[in-house]
Amino acid sequence: MALRDETCIPCRDGGPTLDAQELAELTAELPGWDVVDGHHLHRRLEFADFSTALAWLNRAGAICEEQGHHANFAVGWGYVEVEIFTHKANGLTRADAVLAAKFDGLQP
Repeated sequence: MALRDETCIPCRDGGPTLDAQELAELTAELPGWDVVDGHHLHRRLEFADFSTALAWLNRAGAICEEQGHHANFAVGWGYVEVEIFTHKANGLTRADAVLAAKFDGLQP
């Protein structure tokens, strides 16, 4: 099953984070995403203008609500930056890769 077709599964406080091999396997399915310090995923998306960036952000926010898993966003004229990690685990879990894949499925 493709990552974008999975559902984000909440973790418990202090739940296990992805090891290096798991992280490498999952991020192979996430072109354009950077792993920062082994702790979070980051991506900057470029758009033609502010309203297009904001429209994308609203659709991404709806996915966060649907999945019960929330990313950090920064938005400005022509861009959205996304940071994803699991706060309860203080690092990356499979749910983070799933959320990133769902965002990748959004059209600009």
